[in-house]
Parts: sequence; structure tokens; C-alpha cells
Amino acid sequence: MTFLAIDVGNTRLKWAQYDAPRPGATLLAHGAEFLENIEKLAEGAWRDLPAPQAMLGCIVAGDAIKRSVQEQMELWDVAPQWVVSSSSEAGLINGYDHPARLGADRWVAMIGARHRMLAQAALHASAPRPMVVAMVGTAVTVEAIDAGGKFLGGLILPGHGIMLRALESGTAGLHVPTGEVCEFPTNTSDALTSGGTYAIAGAVERMMQHVRRHCGAEPMCVMTGGAGWKMAPSMQGPVELVDNLIFDGLLEIAVRRFPASLTNPDAAVIPGS
Repeated sequence: MTFLAIDVGNTRLKWAQYDAPRPGATLLAHGAEFLENIEKLAEGAWRDLPAPQAMLGCIVAGDAIKRSVQEQMELWDVAPQWVVSSSSEAGLINGYDHPARLGADRWVAMIGARHRMLAQAALHASAPRPMVVAMVGTAVTVEAIDAGGKFLGGLILPGHGIMLRALESGTAGLHVPTGEVCEFPTNTSDALTSGGTYAIAGAVERMMQHVRRHCGAEPMCVMTGGAGWKMAPSMQGPVELVDNLIFDGLLEIAVRRFPASLTNPDAAVIPGS
């Protein structure tokens, strides 16, 4: 019994195959492709994979990209399923004005983050905590969740690359190499890199303040995304860096969507049941 999880972002498609669609499942294989190389998956990375019995994906790219992914999946007899944000799922309540308009990646990442927090709370016999969930990629999102599992709202801002390209296109003489993050930059490269990093850090820290004040408790901060590792050292206070938060969320959703025969491969099948 294998399960394929797919995360299609603004730049890359990431995939992971597990031995079952449930949290804690064993990772069998994984990989990533830039969106312009999706058509190579069926004859490349996916060619020798065992056929998955179930698939669940999260996509923020357009319909054309979705069709390309589904065409590559035609080498298997599996129906593609895609997460769409809803009013509630897997214990998370959606506080967006129009729940279905919330980006699926944001929704799935929050589900993964909340269940991660609940597992830690259970391990330490402590109460659930409010959360701030930051995804740092092409764009940056910063989400707030209260201790009861309600998504309160979130921020969207440009990622490092978009900030730099905006400055390069709108300001003369800023085509410079990537610099280092420092407190007092003394060259343009460091000034640009530090400015973008601290802009993102400031958004996360401001949301931490909002949640702390609103909930009356110290929030847990989880950070993910391709550029998360660049941000974590510049954050004030503890930040848990998680590589594959969207995959964690997809597994939490999958265990509730797919039959027990898939989510628990060792379950006995009773004849006539």
C-alpha cells in the first residue's frame, strides 16, 4: 500500500511517497522538479516508483500546471485528489472571510503545524498553544492560530527574490551579488540581503505580538519553506524549523479521507464485512 503526496508551489513541484496515507508513515522516496520540467516526471523520477494506491496533492499554480501533473500520473491507475480549503478540516477551523479562497498550501501547512504542536503537547502533558506558522518561499505567509484550532488570519508578503527583483527593476545600480545578513550593513549587497531578511523577520515577530496579546499565551512559532533555513538564524525567540510541513498536513488529511484498508495496511479484512 503506497501513498503519493504532492506539493506544487510557485516554483517547484515536490513529491513524497509513503507506505500508507497516515501520519508517521514510512517515507519510501521523494524528490522535486522545477515547474518547467514537470513533463519529465513520468519518464524520469516516477518511472520506477511502485504504483500508489492513493494520491493527495496541494497546488497553488494554475490549472495548466495541474493538468500537466495529472498527465504525468497517467502511468498509474490512481485518481488524483487535490485539497481545497474548506470551513474546517482535520481539527482546524477556517476563519477566512471566504474559506475556499484561502491558498491550499497555507491551509495544509497550518493543519500539519497544529498537529505537530498537539503531539508535542500530549508528549509533555501540557495544554495546546496558539501558533504562528510562517512559510518562506517565493512568497511569504505568516498565519495565526489560536489554542482551540481556529485560524485567525494571516499575512502575505514578498519573498527574498521578489523583493530583490523589485528593487533591481525600480532602482538604478542595484544589480549586485547576494550579501550576508548583518546588524549594520556597510555595502549594498549586505544591505539588500539584510533588509529583506529583517522585513520578513519583522512580519513574523509582529504576528507573534498580535497572537500573544489576543490569546493571552506565548505562541509556538513554526517556520517552513525553501528559504526557511535562511530566516531561522535571524529570528528572535525560539523557532521550530520544519522541512516538509505541507507533507505532514497532507498525511493528516489523508488519514481522514481514505479508507481504513489504505490508512492501516496491517488491518485484517473480515470476509463478508
